[in-house]
Amino acid sequence: MSIKSWKRRGQWLELMPGKAVTGKEDRQAAAEQWLLSELEFPEKLLRQLKATQGVQLAGDRLRLALFAVQPLGVEPRWADLDVLYEDDFCLVVHKPAGMKLHPDGGREEQVITLDHAVASYYEINGIETSVRHVHRLDEDTTGPVIYAKNAFALAKLDEAMRRKAIDRQYVAITGGQVPSDLRRIDAPIGKDRHHKQRRRVSEGGQDAITHVDIVHVWDRATLVRLKLETGRTHQIRVHLSYAGHPLIGDKLYGGRSDIIGRQALHGEVLSFNHPLTGVLIKVQDPWPADFEQLAARESHSVEGQT
Repeated sequence: MSIKSWKRRGQWLELMPGKAVTGKEDRQAAAEQWLLSELEFPEKLLRQLKATQGVQLAGDRLRLALFAVQPLGVEPRWADLDVLYEDDFCLVVHKPAGMKLHPDGGREEQVITLDHAVASYYEINGIETSVRHVHRLDEDTTGPVIYAKNAFALAKLDEAMRRKAIDRQYVAITGGQVPSDLRRIDAPIGKDRHHKQRRRVSEGGQDAITHVDIVHVWDRATLVRLKLETGRTHQIRVHLSYAGHPLIGDKLYGGRSDIIGRQALHGEVLSFNHPLTGVLIKVQDPWPADFEQLAARESHSVEGQT
């Protein structure tokens, strides 16, 4: 479900449920039922709001305290941040190569993660909410990352992730000439007991499916676009290595060393339904310079057949 008429008033979200509430004998109960059915409002969050007087009816208006002040939860550390999309519910930012997504509790106290940078962005712009990323990217993978700016958005986006309703399209440059019949890789992924950081295709692993679209076949490499049907750790890297075409620069999974200095993998498009309105949001993230340079160099080689 979705909703079209809404306004933010300070810490409050104001909605107009109309006939679903007006004229009803128990307006409060009718409003709560409308929230659960029309907005698919998380029941746990609704109980929390009710307990703190965060649900109010005023005439034909329903007000929810969705934007209450909350601590950042992460130390603000400034870094350049490329904002791709933002509203009162969501923030989508570009994660550069070599930047971890979140602090890992290690001793690298001066390391700036994407969460630190988002916390700084919130602080500078007076956004008084917790830093909550919805999904992850590897340290050396570039692309868009969604942050939920309130508990309602987090609950709805987390549920969308569980339902595989957040669509992520990646672009990658693999070693060798990928055959035209490689369209779908369906191979379970588990931990590699011989290497702490690695994952591997394993019969006892979790189901994992990657869809492959071949864009250009060059002399030494192939440009592919990929969509994830599942979201396992290192899934694309493991699957392409398993198929005999590891990502260029991905030394962990057998890719050839290259001047790109990382695995040639970029999150190109991120699509999701807005947690409140239901409108489809499609965020595009342009190729980073190092990826463009690698593609240009490989395309100058003798091109194979597509």
